Amino acid sequence: MTFPASPAARDYAADSRLALLALLAIPIGALGVGAAWLLLTLIRFFTNLFFFQTLSVAPTSPADHQLGLAVILVPVVGALIVGLMARFGSDKIRGHGIPEAIEAILFGKSLMSPKVAVLKPLSSGIVIGSGGPFGAEGPIIMTGGAIGSLLAQWLHLSAAERKTLLVCGATAGMTAVFGTPVAAVLLAVELLLFELRPRSLLPVALACATAGFLRPLVLEAGRLFPLNTAPAGLAALGSCVVAGLLAALLAAGLSRALYAVEDGFHRLPVHWMWWPALGAVAIGIGGWLQPRALGVGYDVIGDLLHGNLLVGAALALLAAKAVMWVLALGSGTSGGVLAPVLMMGAGLGTVLAPWLPGGSPGLWPLVCMAAVLAGVLGAPLTAAVFAFGLTGDGDALLPLLLACAVSHGVTVLLMDRSIMTERLSRRGRHVYREYGVDPLERTPVEAVMTRHVQTIAADAPLARVVHEWFGPAQRHRAFAVVDAAGVCLGMLDRDRLNDMGGDTRTAGDLLRGSAVQFALPHQTCRALSQQMASWGLERLPVVADAQTRRLVGIVSRSDLVKVAQAVHEEEAVRERVRGWNRS
Repeated sequence: MTFPASPAARDYAADSRLALLALLAIPIGALGVGAAWLLLTLIRFFTNLFFFQTLSVAPTSPADHQLGLAVILVPVVGALIVGLMARFGSDKIRGHGIPEAIEAILFGKSLMSPKVAVLKPLSSGIVIGSGGPFGAEGPIIMTGGAIGSLLAQWLHLSAAERKTLLVCGATAGMTAVFGTPVAAVLLAVELLLFELRPRSLLPVALACATAGFLRPLVLEAGRLFPLNTAPAGLAALGSCVVAGLLAALLAAGLSRALYAVEDGFHRLPVHWMWWPALGAVAIGIGGWLQPRALGVGYDVIGDLLHGNLLVGAALALLAAKAVMWVLALGSGTSGGVLAPVLMMGAGLGTVLAPWLPGGSPGLWPLVCMAAVLAGVLGAPLTAAVFAFGLTGDGDALLPLLLACAVSHGVTVLLMDRSIMTERLSRRGRHVYREYGVDPLERTPVEAVMTRHVQTIAADAPLARVVHEWFGPAQRHRAFAVVDAAGVCLGMLDRDRLNDMGGDTRTAGDLLRGSAVQFALPHQTCRALSQQMASWGLERLPVVADAQTRRLVGIVSRSDLVKVAQAVHEEEAVRERVRGWNRS
């Protein structure tokens, strides 16, 4: 049975607050750029302070230090400082930022504290500046998100609106760091928003666009890793599948190794405040053996993409980076995931490039870089567009899409959770990342309501009502009361009946003067469920319209289960082609 759509039905929910959120997204985008500038400046400042003992914000590489064996102590000092900050400031600064943002969105009503906005960039600047093998993206997502959340709290916005502004700040910060506004919007859709609605998508797009336009004013303009590979041939189809498969295995291995290390730290008989310093010992030793493994490592990623490193040198560097990153991040210090994962993925591509046909050698570090990121994040579209945004290589889009899709599919089969949601699972927070159009949203009330309704006449005496409708033969928990003109006066249940001894009132007398709560046939079941939850009701009368209140049915909470049953049939029932000749 089909039902005509209500004349008021729309493709999207019309929300007058959308304009307000869109306007707020623009200054949040600007603040995100400022936060990114501050974070990158802090990283440069602490790099100069720790490795060169100078007060400067000039760009330098920790690999150029002259400390000798003493370099092993530098990351330990930085980690000790951050451990103290986490212990006596806020433990929310621990970790790589994105899981903490997801937790705030899904389980914390998008509330973030001023401490996080201040301490997260400071702690990340200290960790990365003292050689931590991390990226700036996780910290800036957390910092930008805190800015958006604090502004929403100051303006007394709802939790849903806070979520939108939190994600606006997070993605604006990512845009400012990497110069990839479209990828930042996709990151919001695939990882942070958990919805696809104009009320969230449009403000996020505006914040990212604002950050993209303002970025050249305070940070370096242009692509981080400009690249131009030749168009891939037909043979690249198989090569992309192989690259995606191996990238997925690397992503799964990194995730499992990280949380195995984290479990090991939890078994240590020392307070977690000291864990980052223990993990920093690995950073120091790795940095002494492979100085280019220290810090963010954007220069290394650029060399891998342009084929400037020999395979042997790349393997040694990336092995050191992987061990340093897993041990340090598993210790609970503050740092990001994306840059190290990009480096390790590009290293995988460097190793595979001589063996993969169908594309230029420079294509495979880029493809593997994106495919590993897709497996780690569980966000294939973000990874493909992110790689394009970093390099501007349009000819690589098709191989990127295929390899990222393969990697994502394999990791979905291999891993219960991504590296982003595993941390939340260990805190008892389950995150279900699949979402689509709510079946309750596309089902009208008239599709599930009971049409043949047993009613009570408004002039029926209460004594008769108690005997006939609420006696031993009672069939329903509540009944609609209608007057002689067919107007619904409301629902009557046993709780509303008083002691009847000698009472001469009628059923209508009990309900007259009370607010009548009802549903309309063209309402969606989702709107109905929200109404019933807010009113604390289990069933509602369904009336033809609000003016006449002519009763046309009854809908209860159990009727909403019919929608779930229909979804189950869509998912589980397999049908033959209609009209198939079985003879």
